[in-house]
Amino acid sequence: MKKEYEINEGTLAIISLEDGKSKILEDNKDYVVSCKSYDILDHSCRYFGSSYQGRKDGAKSIIGSSYKMPIIVEEERDIIFFPTSSPDDKECIWLAVNKINNFSKGQFNTTKIIFDNGIELIVPLSYRSFENQVYRASRLSYLLNLRKSNKC
Repeated sequence: MKKEYEINEGTLAIISLEDGKSKILEDNKDYVVSCKSYDILDHSCRYFGSSYQGRKDGAKSIIGSSYKMPIIVEEERDIIFFPTSSPDDKECIWLAVNKINNFSKGQFNTTKIIFDNGIELIVPLSYRSFENQVYRASRLSYLLNLRKSNKC
Protein backbone atom coordinates (compact mmCIF):
# COMPACT_ATOMS: atom_id res chain seq x y z
CA MET A 1 0.00 0.00 0.00
CA LYS A 2 1.43 3.35 -1.05
CA LYS A 3 1.76 6.17 1.48
CA GLU A 4 1.96 9.10 -0.95
CA TYR A 5 0.42 9.68 -4.34
CA GLU A 6 0.72 12.40 -6.96
CA ILE A 7 -2.28 12.99 -9.17
CA ASN A 8 -1.34 12.56 -12.82
CA GLU A 9 -2.91 12.57 -16.28
CA GLY A 10 -4.13 9.00 -15.76
CA THR A 11 -5.94 9.67 -12.49
CA LEU A 12 -9.72 9.35 -12.84
CA ALA A 13 -10.98 9.51 -9.26
CA ILE A 14 -9.93 9.58 -5.62
CA ILE A 15 -12.47 7.87 -3.39
CA SER A 16 -12.34 8.43 0.36
CA LEU A 17 -12.37 5.26 2.42
CA GLU A 18 -12.48 4.56 6.14
CA ASP A 19 -9.47 4.96 8.43
CA GLY A 20 -7.92 7.84 6.45
CA LYS A 21 -7.34 5.80 3.30
CA SER A 22 -8.29 6.49 -0.30
CA LYS A 23 -8.93 4.37 -3.35
CA ILE A 24 -7.27 5.67 -6.50
CA LEU A 25 -8.81 4.92 -9.90
CA GLU A 26 -6.43 5.35 -12.81
CA ASP A 27 -6.78 4.58 -16.52
CA ASN A 28 -5.32 1.09 -16.19
CA LYS A 29 -5.38 0.20 -12.49
CA ASP A 30 -6.77 1.01 -9.07
CA TYR A 31 -5.29 0.70 -5.61
CA VAL A 32 -5.55 1.95 -2.04
CA VAL A 33 -3.20 4.51 -0.45
CA SER A 34 -2.80 5.42 3.22
CA CYS A 35 -3.82 9.06 2.77
CA LYS A 36 -7.03 11.04 3.04
CA SER A 37 -8.31 12.40 -0.27
CA TYR A 38 -7.74 16.00 0.89
CA ASP A 39 -4.09 15.17 1.70
CA ILE A 40 -3.63 13.67 -1.76
CA LEU A 41 -5.00 16.85 -3.35
CA ASP A 42 -2.81 19.08 -1.18
CA HIS A 43 0.31 16.94 -1.77
CA SER A 44 -0.32 16.93 -5.52
CA CYS A 45 -0.88 20.69 -5.64
CA ARG A 46 2.37 21.19 -3.71
CA TYR A 47 4.17 18.76 -6.03
CA PHE A 48 3.14 21.03 -8.92
CA GLY A 49 4.17 24.23 -7.12
CA SER A 50 1.22 25.48 -5.06
CA SER A 51 -1.02 24.22 -2.26
CA TYR A 52 -4.63 23.13 -1.97
CA GLN A 53 -5.54 26.45 -0.32
CA GLY A 54 -3.67 28.43 -2.98
CA ARG A 55 -5.41 26.51 -5.78
CA LYS A 56 -8.77 26.93 -4.06
CA ASP A 57 -8.25 30.69 -3.71
CA GLY A 58 -7.16 30.90 -7.35
CA ALA A 59 -10.20 28.98 -8.58
CA LYS A 60 -12.48 31.16 -6.47
CA SER A 61 -11.04 34.32 -8.04
CA ILE A 62 -11.47 32.88 -11.56
CA ILE A 63 -15.04 31.54 -11.34
CA GLY A 64 -16.37 33.50 -8.35
CA SER A 65 -17.86 30.50 -6.60
CA SER A 66 -16.88 29.26 -3.17
CA TYR A 67 -18.88 26.05 -2.64
CA LYS A 68 -17.33 22.66 -3.47
CA MET A 69 -14.61 24.35 -5.49
CA PRO A 70 -12.92 22.57 -8.37
CA ILE A 71 -9.15 22.49 -7.95
CA ILE A 72 -6.54 23.10 -10.64
CA VAL A 73 -3.98 20.48 -9.66
CA GLU A 74 -1.70 21.22 -12.61
CA GLU A 75 -2.58 23.91 -15.12
CA GLU A 76 -0.19 23.06 -17.97
CA ARG A 77 -1.86 19.68 -18.57
CA ASP A 78 -5.30 20.97 -17.51
CA ILE A 79 -5.62 18.55 -14.58
CA ILE A 80 -8.71 19.75 -12.72
CA PHE A 81 -10.57 17.81 -10.04
CA PHE A 82 -13.87 18.54 -8.35
CA PRO A 83 -15.42 17.11 -5.17
CA THR A 84 -18.78 15.38 -4.89
CA SER A 85 -19.26 16.82 -1.40
CA SER A 86 -17.44 19.04 1.04
CA PRO A 87 -13.71 18.20 0.97
CA ASP A 88 -13.95 17.69 4.75
CA ASP A 89 -16.63 15.01 4.31
CA LYS A 90 -15.23 11.52 4.90
CA GLU A 91 -17.22 10.26 1.91
CA CYS A 92 -15.92 12.88 -0.53
CA ILE A 93 -14.98 11.64 -4.00
CA TRP A 94 -12.70 13.74 -6.21
CA LEU A 95 -13.16 13.40 -9.97
CA ALA A 96 -11.05 14.49 -12.95
CA VAL A 97 -13.41 16.62 -15.04
CA ASN A 98 -11.47 16.13 -18.28
CA LYS A 99 -11.58 12.33 -17.95
CA ILE A 100 -15.40 12.17 -17.84
CA ASN A 101 -16.89 11.06 -21.15
CA ASN A 102 -20.55 10.94 -20.12
CA PHE A 103 -22.83 10.80 -17.10
CA SER A 104 -26.45 9.90 -16.48
CA LYS A 105 -29.05 9.79 -13.77
CA GLY A 106 -28.70 6.75 -11.53
CA GLN A 107 -31.09 5.15 -9.11
CA PHE A 108 -31.77 6.49 -5.63
CA ASN A 109 -30.26 9.97 -6.07
CA THR A 110 -27.01 8.80 -7.65
CA THR A 111 -25.15 9.61 -10.86
CA LYS A 112 -23.48 7.10 -13.16
CA ILE A 113 -20.20 8.32 -14.67
CA ILE A 114 -18.49 6.85 -17.71
CA PHE A 115 -14.86 7.86 -18.01
CA ASP A 116 -13.12 8.26 -21.36
CA ASN A 117 -11.58 4.77 -21.05
CA GLY A 118 -14.97 3.11 -20.48
CA ILE A 119 -14.68 2.63 -16.71
CA GLU A 120 -17.99 3.28 -14.93
CA LEU A 121 -18.47 4.68 -11.45
CA ILE A 122 -21.67 5.43 -9.54
CA VAL A 123 -21.43 8.35 -7.12
CA PRO A 124 -23.86 9.21 -4.31
CA LEU A 125 -24.80 12.60 -5.74
CA SER A 126 -27.94 13.70 -7.55
CA TYR A 127 -27.70 14.19 -11.29
CA ARG A 128 -28.46 17.91 -10.98
CA SER A 129 -25.78 18.48 -8.33
CA PHE A 130 -23.29 16.46 -10.36
CA GLU A 131 -24.12 18.45 -13.48
CA ASN A 132 -23.51 21.70 -11.55
CA GLN A 133 -20.13 20.43 -10.37
CA VAL A 134 -19.12 19.45 -13.90
CA TYR A 135 -20.24 22.86 -15.15
CA ARG A 136 -18.18 24.67 -12.49
CA ALA A 137 -15.07 22.62 -13.20
CA SER A 138 -15.49 22.95 -16.98
CA ARG A 139 -15.95 26.71 -16.65
CA LEU A 140 -12.77 26.91 -14.60
CA SER A 141 -10.90 24.95 -17.27
CA TYR A 142 -12.31 27.13 -20.04
CA LEU A 143 -11.49 30.44 -18.32
CA LEU A 144 -8.04 29.24 -17.35
CA ASN A 145 -7.32 28.27 -20.97
CA LEU A 146 -8.57 31.67 -22.15
CA ARG A 147 -6.19 33.37 -19.77
CA LYS A 148 -3.30 31.15 -20.88
CA SER A 149 -3.93 32.14 -24.49
CA ASN A 150 -4.10 35.85 -23.50
CA LYS A 151 -7.61 36.25 -24.95
CA CYS A 152 -9.11 37.37 -21.67
